[in-house]
Amino acid sequence: MAIRLGLSLPQTRQYDIGRDVPDVARTAEEIGYESLWVLERALFPEPATQGLYGMEGVPWPDSYRGLAEPLVTLTLAAGATSRARLGTSVLVAPLHGPFQLARTLGTLDAASGGRVVAGLGTGWALDEYAAAGVAPFAERGQVMDEILDVCRAVWGPDPVRYEGRLTKITSAVVGPKPARPIPILLPANSKKSMTRLIERGDGWHPIAMGVEQLAAQWQQVKDLAAEKGRTRPLETVVRTNLTYTAKAYDGSDRQPFQGSIDQIVTDLAAHAEVGLDEFFLDFGDAPRDAAELKDLAAELYTAARAAGV
Repeated sequence: MAIRLGLSLPQTRQYDIGRDVPDVARTAEEIGYESLWVLERALFPEPATQGLYGMEGVPWPDSYRGLAEPLVTLTLAAGATSRARLGTSVLVAPLHGPFQLARTLGTLDAASGGRVVAGLGTGWALDEYAAAGVAPFAERGQVMDEILDVCRAVWGPDPVRYEGRLTKITSAVVGPKPARPIPILLPANSKKSMTRLIERGDGWHPIAMGVEQLAAQWQQVKDLAAEKGRTRPLETVVRTNLTYTAKAYDGSDRQPFQGSIDQIVTDLAAHAEVGLDEFFLDFGDAPRDAAELKDLAAELYTAARAAGV
């Protein structure tokens, strides 16, 4: 059985967000993509005070400049589609007030007929935390846990009651409610985050960086789930960052998902053998405009399905 395939929406500076997001979303659904995804990068510090992912001296990609706000982008896509799931990959959850985030996601799910998938992470950018002003970076894990609690409470039956460090709801009606329980996907980049995933998440959300690495990570997740007695299955959605080139990349240093459409499909087929549910494809800022993104998305989808992926 073919895996589910998704596509990242246009958020970078070369796009007209109001025009291109609905256009690409509508076309992707028509092509056959089953999900549409957005990422969050709240700002681009200049000069950078911190390297990419906190690694000293590693520059931020230029594509992070002026990235469109993710939930606004997803709302534009929701209005242009009727079937595709609407996912965040990831929303840096502690940059958002817990109550307001829960309400926004719940409203979007209600409006879209139950299509939201909440991929949540804690992020790494100190400047984003300083700008958001919700809580210090050092408290990001605690804030994430409160967000998960508040979401479950707000999305659940009225009256809603909750008391935490940031959020206090004495007793209130909060709506609209999601059309169905919104699945929460979590990465697992450490023992603590893996434990949070197993104990509190609905799905695992890794990045595809090589077949052996992905398979090893998945085995770790399954082992911990068994150790903790989790019986409820985990949904699996894999972010796939593409480094597309029109011609095949012929260097010996080729990385996974680097090169032509045929090379990307070959890598996708190999990663699909790990046995995960869904892969979504992010062309980044390689396309020059929405027309090229739609053409590449169609070519890749057709080639993947022809290859049995």
